[in-house]
This record gives sequence, structure tokens and C-alpha cells, in this order.
Amino acid sequence: MTRMTPSPFALLFAILVLLGGGTAAKAHTADISSSRIVPEGGGRYRLDVGFLGADIERMFAESKPSSADVDLTEPGVIEAMIGKFIQSRVALRNEAGESCPSEIVSVGADPANPRDSKVVLRLDCRAVAGQIFYDPYRLLEAQGRRAKHLVGIGERDADERLTEAQRLGAEPAPGEAMVFPGDAPIDLSKPLLTPWRLAPKFFAAGIEHIMTGYDHLCFLIAVMLWATRVWPVVKLVTAFTVSHSVTLSLAALGLVDLPSRWVEIAIALSIIYVAIENFFTCKVEGRWRDTFVFGFIHGFGFASGLIEIGVPQRALVPALASFNLGVEAGQIGVVLVALPLLLAIDRFFTHGLRDPRLVRAVSAVIACFGAYWLAERIFGVG
Repeated sequence: MTRMTPSPFALLFAILVLLGGGTAAKAHTADISSSRIVPEGGGRYRLDVGFLGADIERMFAESKPSSADVDLTEPGVIEAMIGKFIQSRVALRNEAGESCPSEIVSVGADPANPRDSKVVLRLDCRAVAGQIFYDPYRLLEAQGRRAKHLVGIGERDADERLTEAQRLGAEPAPGEAMVFPGDAPIDLSKPLLTPWRLAPKFFAAGIEHIMTGYDHLCFLIAVMLWATRVWPVVKLVTAFTVSHSVTLSLAALGLVDLPSRWVEIAIALSIIYVAIENFFTCKVEGRWRDTFVFGFIHGFGFASGLIEIGVPQRALVPALASFNLGVEAGQIGVVLVALPLLLAIDRFFTHGLRDPRLVRAVSAVIACFGAYWLAERIFGVG
């Protein structure tokens, strides 16, 4: 019986499946927001809502808030629209659904993260009877099905102090929660999660970050396309893990801060480099050096996913550890799919040998993705 060799169409289909359906338009989907609820005593609360600027632009476009007869060039108009948009999508309410009246205090950039915006609301729950719940789910619905919202309660600035009533439990105790679409509203009378109990949510966020980080997946797949044994792949992934863990930690701890635009450009260049390298060498043994060097760059990209969530300082260590473990679990999952697939193609289609046409076809696709991301990040194409 004549053995078949993979067609270019089959190769393209395989790589698109590995990249999670071939969504190449964006390297990451954020859909991240956060809240900080500060009890001010007497049934009053301050609510800080943070979100990515890119997310609010998308939510505006999808929800089409009314701007008829509004001069958007007037100072403060856009800020007022954003404030009302967020105000209508978060609430403190009782079990019967009666909401606490709120007012917009400020709208602007988040001083702690220049890439984020922040809306500050003040809510008065004195006239709302019964237990108070925090309900951010209209905001999560606007963000999309992969949205995540980190809530911190009772987190104080350095010059703030808990009152005696708060220490005695009359106000919500400090804690965190990460909520997703469909979760129940947060009961402010019950303790939230401690930092280490919150760790599984950050682990899941790390897995999601790598699985929706198509640029990182392209890089990882490109460097292993010539691999025909497990050990070289173990070295590739280990070197990548060691180096990106260093920069992920440094960036998340605030010790090193590089402009995100230049980091994303460097990541795109690393993808193009390793993809083109596949046309000139089939040696895998020494490529761990590539993953080690470029891993430092990709680590800053991983850190952006953690920083964008807005991790409270007291939860930083467990969040960093669990997020990094989630990234590693996602990488291992990709390897456990990609390497057996490559070996199966070798066995059943190419007499046990790696077909150079397969490597070059997939590398060409990955190089094109890298070139697209490079153009997008330099010139705003796409």
C-alpha cells in the first residue's frame, strides 16, 4: 500500500488546531478587571474599579452606549461616559435586589498601573436593609465569557487604619476573591479567601494565559518541530521555564519594569527568529540556548497577565507562585499534545523520519504569524 505524506493543507490545519483554533488576531485576550471595596464606616463604602483601557474600548464598541448629540471632544465627556458605564454595571445591594445609591468620585488612569483605568465610586448603604452583597456581574457579562474579576475588601492605603468597629467584625474583613461569569454575588458578611486559598484561581489564570497566548505557543512549537526524542524537548522547556520565571518574578515584584510595547515587539521577533532558524538547521540539542535567552523576554509577557489582574500586595507571593505553576502546566500540556502528534506523523506517514516539508511548512506559518504580530505591534496594523 502506498504511504501518504501530509499535504500542506493538513499541516496548516494541524498547526491551527494546536494554536487553539487559529485565532491570530491578538496574542492575548485580557478580559480582566478588579475591584477594591473600602468600608468607610456607617454603611458607606468606597469602590475602586480597575480595568484595561483596551477592554473599555471594546465594551463600548459592543454595547454602543448612546453618544447622540454629545460632543466627544469636550473635556471630561469621555470620562463621564466611562464612569456611568461602570457605575451601571457594578452594585452593592441586599438580597432582595435593592441597590445602594452610588456617585462617581473620579475617572482616570490608575496610578499603580499606567495601562489601566480606574473608576472610583462612593456608595451609601444606610437606607438599604439587610445583608449587603457585591454584584459585579453585569460588568463581567460586558467583558465576555472568559472574564475574570479580582475583588479585594478592606485593603487600606499606608496611611489608613482599621477602625475598632472593623476589628470587631462590624465591617467586612480584609480578603480577596476572584470571580467569573456565573458566580454568586459576594456576601460581604462572610470572610473572603486568604492569599493561599486564592492560589488555585491564579493557577487557572496562568493556564489560561498560556493557552490564549498564541505568540508564546508559536514560539514553543517552533523550537520543537525538529525534535524526535523526549530529552531534547525536556531541556528546551526547562531552559525556557528557568529564564522566564526569573523575569516573571522580577516584573511582578516591581523590581524591573520594561515598556510592554517593546516587550511584545521582542516576543514577535523571537518567534520569527526560531521559525526561520528551522530552515537552516535541524539540530535540536543546542536549541535550549534559544529558549533560555528568549525566555527572559517571554517572562515579561507572562508578567503582564499577572499584573493586569491587579494582585493585592499581601497576595503577591502565592499569586506569583501559583500563576507561574499554571503557566508551566499549560506549557507541559502543549508539549504532551504536540510531540506525540509529530511522532505519530513520523511513524504513519514518513517511515519514522521527520519530513523537512512538514517542519518548513509549519515554520512558514509560524513566521507569518510572527510577522503579523510584529507589524501589529510596531505600526498598529490589524
